[in-house]
Amino acid sequence: MKINKLVLMLVYSLPLALPSLLYGQTANNDKQLNNASLQEVISYALVNKPGVKQSLIDEEIGERDIKSALSGWLPQISGSANYNDNLKQQVNALTINGQTSYITFGSKHTSALTLQADQQFLNAGLIQASKAAKFYRQQYKQNTENTKITTVVEVSKAFYDILTSKEQLNIINENIARLEKQLKDAKAQYDVGLVDKTDYQRAQISLSNSKADKKRTEELMKYKYAYLRELIGYGTEKELSLNFDASSMEREIVLDTTQQSVYENRIEYRLLQTQKQLQHLNTSYNKWAYLPTIAGSVNYNWNYLNDNFSNLYDRNFPSSVFGLTLKLPIFQGTKRTQEIKKSQLQEKRIDLDLLNAKNQINTQYQQAMATYKANLNDWKTAGSNVDISRQVYNTIKLQYDEGIKTYLDLMTSETDLRTAQLNYLNALYSLLSSKLDVQQSLGTITVNQ
Repeated sequence: MKINKLVLMLVYSLPLALPSLLYGQTANNDKQLNNASLQEVISYALVNKPGVKQSLIDEEIGERDIKSALSGWLPQISGSANYNDNLKQQVNALTINGQTSYITFGSKHTSALTLQADQQFLNAGLIQASKAAKFYRQQYKQNTENTKITTVVEVSKAFYDILTSKEQLNIINENIARLEKQLKDAKAQYDVGLVDKTDYQRAQISLSNSKADKKRTEELMKYKYAYLRELIGYGTEKELSLNFDASSMEREIVLDTTQQSVYENRIEYRLLQTQKQLQHLNTSYNKWAYLPTIAGSVNYNWNYLNDNFSNLYDRNFPSSVFGLTLKLPIFQGTKRTQEIKKSQLQEKRIDLDLLNAKNQINTQYQQAMATYKANLNDWKTAGSNVDISRQVYNTIKLQYDEGIKTYLDLMTSETDLRTAQLNYLNALYSLLSSKLDVQQSLGTITVNQ
């Protein structure tokens, strides 16, 4: 059946498309998605979706923050200049041999230029920044990976939703064609007096309802395309069409339901582990606060003195200083002790977050797997019902044409067939969605970084 071909195309595509996604795949906002496959749509989203772009920008921002923090290890060079006009100069009394005289100290005009370099040799904050840099980089990349995994799942579901709706339209169109023929036959039989008016009127009502279903589905398709555009960051002014290449689809539909959840495969769990490592470093930093701070500095000064402003820069009196500074924190009112205990408590809290995450991951996996198994059974049942309903309809149609069955029997069997076909598509979409949920709960949906 045509509907079975759709099944194979959809369910086979999922395992083939996801592992081949490449982070560095080239794409831009000008690319047109014409007859695009699921892989092409996801690849486009991983480059152009605003949320993904924001995550990549956050990585760059984080890298700048890291480099800014580590720059404290480099020499800090500064320059300064000043000018002073001593409006009232200091006067001191000088007594020699009983004679007191008054002497004015300093010059009326002074100016100085200073060039200074400072270097940190031991600093707890800089030590922490150095050790934490790799974990912050890891955290930023994990956030990006989490965004991409979510994008893959959301885009895949939206893609399958559109394809399912397209097949629903095909079913409705086939139903309309049948009903139009039935209406024509009923009208002809009514015109020659073989049947009463009710058969013709029922056919007309069913046809109108099917056309209304078609209109509703077409309108919803517009929304579904708009939603997919939003998910992948695709402009509204560009044409978007979807297609599927079934030539290479060779994988089986059934998931390995014996797989067990591995917590470390989940990006959410790895993010918590990174947070714990960073919190542990924060505890260490508070312990390092007992260390002294050692810094060195050297400067060179150009000093200018003169009572006349016009001659101020005629002569220079240079000076230079080199020094080392040792600062040892002795007592800070128990602040360091309280910060250490606070950080240790925060570590314990993250341990509980990790435990809770394990429980949640296990629950999500059990729910996703149970839903998948139920949907798989529903899909198989729905497929069987389609075959049976089609056989029943064909039989009753022949019997109706021979005058054995009533038109009501024919309409009932036609309605059963249409319902079975739509239920089959709904079961198919639910099966595909639950398969994605299982893969996400197992942490097997990955994007190469």
